[in-house]
Amino acid sequence: MAIQHPYLLFLGDAPDQLAAKTAQGIAHWRPEWCVGQLRLDGCKANLGLTDMTLEEGRAAGAKTLVIGVANRGGVFSEAWISLLERALLLGYDLAAGLHNRLIDVPVLKAAAAQHGRQLFDVRHPAREFDVATGRKRPGKRLLAVGTDCSVGKMYTALAMEKEMKARGMKVDFRATGQTGILIAGQGVSIDAVVADFISGAVEYLSPANDADHWDIIEGQGSLFHASFAGVSLGLLHGAQADALLLCHEPTRAHMRGLPDYKLPALEACMEANLAAARLTNSAARFVGIAVNTSQMDKAEVEGYLRGLEDDFGLPAVDPFASGVAPLVDRLGQP
Repeated sequence: MAIQHPYLLFLGDAPDQLAAKTAQGIAHWRPEWCVGQLRLDGCKANLGLTDMTLEEGRAAGAKTLVIGVANRGGVFSEAWISLLERALLLGYDLAAGLHNRLIDVPVLKAAAAQHGRQLFDVRHPAREFDVATGRKRPGKRLLAVGTDCSVGKMYTALAMEKEMKARGMKVDFRATGQTGILIAGQGVSIDAVVADFISGAVEYLSPANDADHWDIIEGQGSLFHASFAGVSLGLLHGAQADALLLCHEPTRAHMRGLPDYKLPALEACMEANLAAARLTNSAARFVGIAVNTSQMDKAEVEGYLRGLEDDFGLPAVDPFASGVAPLVDRLGQP
């Protein structure tokens, strides 16, 4: 799916800032795509963008109204449906990363057809994929992997793309989750792909390219997470990655949502990911470690990162606190 921008970000009646985390991610990484925000009465979230009506958003050039907030109780309220229908009438496409599908709302499906607009349910792939072939394809690919879920894989991948573009490198961020798709404007929500076709979907997402072009592929889950390891493995095989980045949050007592599972040792995690990645690229290697240090004692961060560098011979950084320049430097080294 290819979503047209600029966006007007719809925050609805978000009860708090966390409920608007998808919109927050878009505003952070693609501010030039965002003309403003649209909030309903009672909305407690604020992205710091200009508040606009639908009409003002269109006048400012917005092409897509993006639902960047979770819907309460998993249902579309009448207030939402009425506003979304009017947006279609005014010429907007609609995009959402919700579990509920826009196309399953009869009035929105009918309005989109009547006015020639598109409904993008980014959590639900709009096409079928072939099974993976594993055939070697030109171009370079980097995949972010993790010791656990929600450790900064998307943030790190986007930070890599930004730094590489600033250096004039050929690079594209390849989104595999709903927020990433809305940030990139296209992609595949890989956790909604039928299991047999996950690797094939990743091959489709990161096709053959120029020899000096990098695809930075957003990772999902962890090989060590009992709930989501299957998606992680499919990404590793389909990516045919030349480079891997390990993402880690060191203060967790256990895997996210799984209190009976401890986080893996970094060495074991790297070995398992390399073994899986080398099925389709025997030259796969780690180029660095990205650490979310937000929950650490600030006095311990520097020593912890330097310790990782000594132990693994790789750059270790907090992408949010200090950037990813050392990781990009490493891409050009043997």
